[in-house]
Amino acid sequence: MARNSLPPFVPAPVERAIALGGHSVSYLLIRKRGRRGVSLRVDHRGLAVSASLSMPVQDIEKMVAENHKWVLKKIAEWGTRKIPEARWENAESIPYQGRDVMLEIVRASGANYVELISGSLRIALANTDPAHVAKKVVAWYRREALTHFAQRAFLYSKLHGLTPPQVFISNALGRWGSCNSTREVRLSWRLMKARPEVIDYVVCHELAHLHHMNHSRSFWQEVENMCRDYRALRDELDAKDHLYRAF
Repeated sequence: MARNSLPPFVPAPVERAIALGGHSVSYLLIRKRGRRGVSLRVDHRGLAVSASLSMPVQDIEKMVAENHKWVLKKIAEWGTRKIPEARWENAESIPYQGRDVMLEIVRASGANYVELISGSLRIALANTDPAHVAKKVVAWYRREALTHFAQRAFLYSKLHGLTPPQVFISNALGRWGSCNSTREVRLSWRLMKARPEVIDYVVCHELAHLHHMNHSRSFWQEVENMCRDYRALRDELDAKDHLYRAF
């Protein structure tokens, strides 16, 4: 590859600190190739700020400072939230589509399946070590998620005159979904822990990006056209976010 055709260097994320509302707030600065503007994210790990490769730090921190009330509010909210511990034992419960599903772990020589039966998730494995059970259950979530998300994306696309996009499963913790200019929608499998109505909101959110690759007023109007109760569902997802991060 010729020297002038090398892709631009992307620096590793950097820990920084900024004064917000009289507090020193640590944040992780993440540089991304092709990114426009600044994206702020707050979760149990703290504040993360994503920006383009070329944006000066002072411009980035000006944007953070302009949103200091939102940042401090979210940091305070996450300070009161406790991520539940996942216990991969018989009769323990895990969330699935807004309800608790009890684990029914069965040691069976030669068996290898995970199946939802009458409110219980039956896991038949030769190796019932917790780490192995967790791996199999996550794989089951991912399979269920791909089928469910693709079906809902197809349905809402047809209802609103859109060409159905390609749907992929992501392992993202920082965002529930994404949509790019090549009409690829990616949704986190962890969404399968939320109520079906909340899942539909996120699907509609990403489908709206097929018309508007931003979060403008027109974008949110498009979301509302597809999902009338999106505000309440968005708030519900935000309020229960931490409950979906145990695994």
